Amino acid sequence: MFIKKLNIKHMSTLFVNNWSLQTSKRNYKFNSKTTKIQRLNIKMMAKKVVFGEESRKALVSGINSVADAVKITLGPKGRNVVLERSFGSPQVINDGVTIARDIELEDPLHNTGARLLQEVASKTDLKAGDGTTTSTVLTQSIVNQGIKAVASGVNPLALKRGIEKTCRLLIEEIKKKAKPCNGIDDIRNIATIASGGNEEIGRIISSAFEKVGQNGSTTVEESQSLQDEVDFTEGMELDRGYISPYFVKDMERQIAEFINPRILVTDKKISSVQELVPILEIIVKHKEPLLIIAEDVTGEALSTLVVNKMRGVLDVCAIKSPGFGERKKAYLEDISVLTGATFIAEEVGLTLDKIQIEQLGRANRVVVAKEACTIISDNSNQEAVTKRIELIKKQTANTDSDFDREKGEERIARLGGGIARIKVGAATETELKDKKLRYEDSINSTKAAIEMGILPGGGSTLINLIKLIPSIQEKLSDDEEKLGATILAKAMEAPILQIAKNSGQEGEVVLDKCKKMDFGMGYNAATNSYENLLESGVVDPAKVTCWALENSCSIASMVLTTEALVVEIPEKKKDEYF
Repeated sequence: MFIKKLNIKHMSTLFVNNWSLQTSKRNYKFNSKTTKIQRLNIKMMAKKVVFGEESRKALVSGINSVADAVKITLGPKGRNVVLERSFGSPQVINDGVTIARDIELEDPLHNTGARLLQEVASKTDLKAGDGTTTSTVLTQSIVNQGIKAVASGVNPLALKRGIEKTCRLLIEEIKKKAKPCNGIDDIRNIATIASGGNEEIGRIISSAFEKVGQNGSTTVEESQSLQDEVDFTEGMELDRGYISPYFVKDMERQIAEFINPRILVTDKKISSVQELVPILEIIVKHKEPLLIIAEDVTGEALSTLVVNKMRGVLDVCAIKSPGFGERKKAYLEDISVLTGATFIAEEVGLTLDKIQIEQLGRANRVVVAKEACTIISDNSNQEAVTKRIELIKKQTANTDSDFDREKGEERIARLGGGIARIKVGAATETELKDKKLRYEDSINSTKAAIEMGILPGGGSTLINLIKLIPSIQEKLSDDEEKLGATILAKAMEAPILQIAKNSGQEGEVVLDKCKKMDFGMGYNAATNSYENLLESGVVDPAKVTCWALENSCSIASMVLTTEALVVEIPEKKKDEYF
């Protein structure tokens, strides 16, 4: 390449069309047969830096803007928020994390505070699936009180230590107080509370969890109808159907159904009939149905299966292995564990021509349709299935990918016994989206309750924990750390004050009465009465309460230690004339 003119200063390397050129931040020109670059401008955005009290006030202003919009949804009588959409109709929703994510402020200083609060809501949603509004209210209260303390001369690092130490001790106490989630009634109560008091959502979710069991999966889909429906799939469902329509046994329903079939599981592509002959001879001898799950079955191997099927020599069907890429092998191993089959793979030294009858799996019933296959196991391999589920749970817990986590839960459900699909219906798209978010919150809360247990709801657990603050302060040597514990104690009153306010009651009156009550007693905002919340079904998952408290303390204490804030100065848009 011929370089005509090149001004070089402050050398750096630029790769253009696989050529490495020495370029500079100044203007340069060069000509080649394929590329012509006339000018290169490198410009960094200017930054604005604010310090001290001004930086903290800007963060607090952003946090308050988001929190004030989110907290009006708290409790059974919480209101909705309307979100404008660039495309489509506006959204009317009651979900805290969705509202928080949708807010972006014009001032970049304030917007930084808003994004910190969005982080609290998102983290709580990711870890617990619910409790985002509670964590938002807690964060706002801790920040507002803490900023006043810092402005009066208190050491922010000591405040941070005090808040974090108190938070750890309170979370340990929450775990001790949690009661196991037993039976369908507890599940229905949790789902009803998480959906904002919708008893119909609670009933549908409780019936779904009862049907699919602890390891089953419950998913939410949009429906075209006006009513909410639940579809149950028993056993392991694969998204693969028969390779050839000649395998169909029931012409009316277009399915192939087998009772007590043998199952061959392999990752090989079968094209040669010689590979199949030993297996087919075994099957003919034992006079049993056969399901082949392979990478693919083609050529003379497929022709042989079809001909023998149509002549009545074999009762057989073949499907392609489910999944794509790396997950294909994992799905095949899951099927092998469920059916008791040996996974025939070349990498472990197994070939089809040396297969024995013991290496074929078994199932109670198999139904193969055009685009789906359902395997219902006989539970003879339950111990191996349980171990496999535990392994998948560990893999899912260690991944950062939402997609991998979702697929892991799907695999657990397939092994665990079934999938319930809740099809949400509504008259309008706006109502449909709101109901779908409520269902998702309720399902996440139910899973959290099953995992870690339940506590009295309505903010009463946090009020009861305030009684432990004096004993926690005795363990803290620094007076400023003790002030951090006091700030957290005051913040824990915020959820019940907001619930009462949203219900049209005087928050301080409700708070004063609840402080005098024992653990388990509290204010039921739905009925406007004081009662035993565990007996009346006003309960929260312990996991949700723990994560809400932990995430709010984490972000709030970091905000208090802020002394400088750096943001980009937005460019002024030039007027364009057409």
